[in-house]
Parts: sequence; structure tokens; C-alpha cells
Amino acid sequence: MTQLEFAALAWGGSLAAGFLGSLSGLGGGVVIVPMLVLGLHVDVHYAIGASLISVIGTSAGAQAAHRQEGFSNTRLGLFLEIATTLGAICGAFLSASTPTKWIAILFGGVLLYSASSSMGSRKQDTTGRAPDALAAKLRLVGSYPHEGKLLPYSARRVPLGFGLMFGAGTLSGLLGIGSGAVKVLVLDGAMQIPFKVSTATSNFMIGVTAVASAGVYLRRGYINPAVAMPVTIGVLLGSLLGARVLQTARVRPMRIIFAIVIALLGAEMIFNGLTGKLS
Repeated sequence: MTQLEFAALAWGGSLAAGFLGSLSGLGGGVVIVPMLVLGLHVDVHYAIGASLISVIGTSAGAQAAHRQEGFSNTRLGLFLEIATTLGAICGAFLSASTPTKWIAILFGGVLLYSASSSMGSRKQDTTGRAPDALAAKLRLVGSYPHEGKLLPYSARRVPLGFGLMFGAGTLSGLLGIGSGAVKVLVLDGAMQIPFKVSTATSNFMIGVTAVASAGVYLRRGYINPAVAMPVTIGVLLGSLLGARVLQTARVRPMRIIFAIVIALLGAEMIFNGLTGKLS
């Protein structure tokens, strides 16, 4: 395969990954790594490095659109990034001493979990309640547009959410993903943030988390511009398109398709890790 053919395939796959990742809030990283490793036979560490760079692009593209529409809560995201950034740095250092096959198996497990969460039913948004004392003190509140009016909301169970975000950041640094599935679940489930706000805020947070991990991978020489450039450009364009479509499209069918794809990729990653094909 020539370099041009590789770049074209990586760009096309990344475009689709960024689009679907932006729609679901899971981030395109869950597709980028297995696509590069299984489809284009890139070493898993270089695939993770490219994925981290692309996650930064995903976040920047999606954040611009979500912020304009009034869904992303930047203050809440930055507060929780204290935990995820610390976790991301820990995960990035752990990756150097973790065998490739175990990274593949763990990554496959995260993919299967993400697929299950993506297809699971979501609770109705609960808004207008009095904020928790800690959330009010930290001003972790906001409002989002819905049917022509602004609905207020407040974060709940802040200490629990903060602790869970450290785990999400560790996954990001270890596996080269934005761990958007975990972030959305923490925001939507544990902290009871409305789902569209959770999705938009997660897309913002995954980029900040990835920056912390990417520095470690760059220092170790695991970021190859020939791999990272087409992936980042594709994901950036896809995330911009996905963020625009999210406002009006029916997300449920896209979520189901995305869940099926990452479940198949997750099963293949686990199989290849167990059989030693990625060792």
C-alpha cells in the first residue's frame, strides 16, 4: 500500500468516525484505534498517538458548534478536567509498561461496554430542581435551549462525579481514546446533567484530556505525522458535520449503528489480543 492510499483510507475512515463520535458523544477515538490497528496494520502505540491527536481535533470542532448552540457547559467541563487530566497522565505512563495484547483486550472490553451504554435506554432529563449545595457554591449550573425556551439544570453528586472522571481520564491515557462513553455516563447518570448537555460537554472534555496524554506519547516518539495528519483532518471534518446534524437529526438510529460497529470492532480486538496477533 502506498502512502497516498494509506492517507486516503485513513482519512475516509476517520471522517466517518468523527461524524458518528460527535453524534453519540463517545468520541471518534473508539473507532480510530481499531481501524488503524486491524484495518491498516499500524502499531497499536502509534495508532493510540494518532487517535489522541485526532481527539483534540474532534473536541475543537464539536465544541465550536455546541457552544454556539448553547449546549456545552465549559465551566463544568473545566472543573471535571482536573480529575480527568490527572487520570490521563497516569494512564499514559501505565501504557508504556503494559503489553500490547493486554491493551488490545482492555480496549475491546471498553468498546463492548461503550456499545452497551450507547444502545441502553436513557432517563428523561430532570431540570428546574434546586442545586446541590456544593454545585451551587462552585456554580456548576446552567441552562440549555429546548423548544424555543431555556431550561435550567444543576449538577448533582459532585464528589462522586469527580472521582469517576479520574477513572475516565485513566482510560483515555491508557487506551488513546477520549473515554467519551464514561464521561457521558458520569454526566448523565451520576451527576444528572441533561443528556444533550452531557454529550456536548463530553465532546469538549475529551480534547482537554487528550492534550495531557498526547504530550507523553509525543515525547516517546509514538506520534507519526504521516498517520496523525490524515486521521486528524478526517475526524475534525466529521465532528463538525456531526455537531451540526445533532441539533435536528434523530440520533437514536445513528447511535444503534455506531454501537453495532464498535461492538464488532471490540470483539475482534479481544480475539486478536487473546490469540497473540497483536503481541
